[in-house]
Amino acid sequence: MPKGRNRGPAGGVIDLVPTPDRSPSPAALSDAAASAPGGSPSRRPPAALKAVDTDTTAGIIFGIGAYGLWGLMPLYFFLLQPAGAVEIVANRVLWSLVFCVLLITITRTWRVLGAAFRNRTVIGPLIIASVLIAVNWLTYVYGVTTGQAVEASLGYFINPLVSVLLGVVVLKEKLRPLQWAAVGIGFIAVGVLTVSYGKLPWIALTLAMSFGLYGFVKKRVGPRADAITSLTVETMVLAPVAAVAMTVLALTGAATLTAYGASHFWLLAASGIITAVPLLFFGASARRLPMTTIGLLQYFAPVLQFIVALAVFHEPMTTDRWIGFGVVWLALLVLTVDMLLTARKNSLNRKLARAAA
Repeated sequence: MPKGRNRGPAGGVIDLVPTPDRSPSPAALSDAAASAPGGSPSRRPPAALKAVDTDTTAGIIFGIGAYGLWGLMPLYFFLLQPAGAVEIVANRVLWSLVFCVLLITITRTWRVLGAAFRNRTVIGPLIIASVLIAVNWLTYVYGVTTGQAVEASLGYFINPLVSVLLGVVVLKEKLRPLQWAAVGIGFIAVGVLTVSYGKLPWIALTLAMSFGLYGFVKKRVGPRADAITSLTVETMVLAPVAAVAMTVLALTGAATLTAYGASHFWLLAASGIITAVPLLFFGASARRLPMTTIGLLQYFAPVLQFIVALAVFHEPMTTDRWIGFGVVWLALLVLTVDMLLTARKNSLNRKLARAAA
């Protein structure tokens, strides 16, 4: 997620499609209350306060649902054995496309999809995004199915640090002192874990880089493509490659889709729903919550992945690896403190500007 405000799909309980008459966001309610006669934040009408509370609660529930499902994803991939990473990802692409096509048909948004394909500023970045997410999915599934789920969780722990670093390298952003400290501590952590593993933790670094770049590309697309449109385009781009992979696996006798009974078939087929649902939840959450809250919720997924790797898969954790992870968590703590302090400062500045106006 592996980030600016990711404008998820709008409208409806799960926000499947854009709609002009969607309910006002918390920010809109706040601005409206502040600009109304005598409408300071402390004098908002009870109905507005209730709407804000309800929207925020819904956003948190959707956020926990999204990151919770992503965090428990290793359990699902474990159930798909003996399917390998290539077959799992190929099925994930093809069944996700089927699910997205059904959603677009039900919600009657084929025009939205067509507009995305005709818009170069949308289709270009989404093609790049499809390659990045394919690398991310393949690396993650490979890590989980080869007994390296702990290292896979590390990739999503360090993803926020990579995103900050990408801001410097790609966007030429200036980092605050605490951000520099967090990045520096992160580099130390990677060094410690490299010594511990006896090699560069390439699974973690590939996951962090691919998802960080994916988020950067999707941010460029912004609200011009909702979550389902984006996922549909990405899976359409990847579908020919996935189909070729499935054909090769079938011809070589390595495919497991129909070789292990109906339960195995339907578990693989469910990858479409399992891929799309948390994405929808995330879109619904991102529309209702400030980025500060989203930034805190994002740690929920790697924490769950880490717990599953230790408690369910019983992967080994030596003392030096605990130290390496501890340094990573220290870097994230510093980054979180900076995020909260910055959010508080920005909130205060907005209140002062409102008062001055």
